[in-house]
Amino acid sequence: MTETQKGWVALLLAQTLWGISPLYYKVMAMVPATEILAHRTIWTFVLFGIWIVLKGRLGEFWRLVSGPQQRKVIFAALFISINWGLFIYSVQSGQALEAAFGYYVFPLVATLVGVVVFKERLYGLQYVAIVLAVVAVLVLGIGIGSLPWIALTLAVTFSIYGAIKKTLVAGPFLSVAAEVVFLVPLALIGLVGIHLYGWGGTETQAAGNFGTSWYMSLMLIASGVVTGVPLIFFAAAARRLPLNIVGMGQYINSTIQFLIAVFVFSEPFTHWHAIAMPLIWSALALYTIEVLRQERSARRARKAATNASTVSTVSK
Repeated sequence: MTETQKGWVALLLAQTLWGISPLYYKVMAMVPATEILAHRTIWTFVLFGIWIVLKGRLGEFWRLVSGPQQRKVIFAALFISINWGLFIYSVQSGQALEAAFGYYVFPLVATLVGVVVFKERLYGLQYVAIVLAVVAVLVLGIGIGSLPWIALTLAVTFSIYGAIKKTLVAGPFLSVAAEVVFLVPLALIGLVGIHLYGWGGTETQAAGNFGTSWYMSLMLIASGVVTGVPLIFFAAAARRLPLNIVGMGQYINSTIQFLIAVFVFSEPFTHWHAIAMPLIWSALALYTIEVLRQERSARRARKAATNASTVSTVSK
């Protein structure tokens, strides 16, 4: 396999694993979302910590968590933790369809964040895409009687997280490990409260599940694998493929989540969803066309500049 082919395989695996992750959280519906989030944090750190030690990158890791980028890492940790916890809650509470809607909206929200924070420009069809996305959110909000706050919060928190990551000078493994190391103390405190005082427990969800059986303990440990393995494949894809292709891979994840919510979890797909979802799909199609168009224009400009430079060199 060529490096590009390996990149495509890695991207497909990453996005597919993220797409089917709701199945894991649905199976773990008897465990409070806060407890799963705590274990997800701890076991992700263990998995990535082992990788850092084996790769001999402890020095880089320490500089990241204690150096000038520390504040960025802490804020990234805050936003990804909110995103993780809300996603788990949405699946367990029968709102996986809204979560999928949120991840469809994410690229468009990320574009707006880029405009506001990084002064990036919108081009052509991207304006239409943004308008269609706003209309889709309003249609769904009117239909369900309130704004889809889970979808919007997932999209906004992940967009802000992406914006922070854009400014971090660190690879994906080091940055994720650095983020979770700041969350581990909170996770440990949470687990103490969960096991000793039943924090987060409800009539249908008993708190303090780790250690109650081998199955439950292994399933909670697996939360780190569910989080870490797709990131490993994603990092491999990002090294081998253009970033616009990697970004478009997000639609694979969103679509799988959408199909699972409707056909596996049997969540209601109302006529309001039947209006809002095609609007979002249309917005994403226009957005993608414009991204590819701009990329093609940029390639032509680079090629023209290279040719001009070559001609100038030869003439001298």
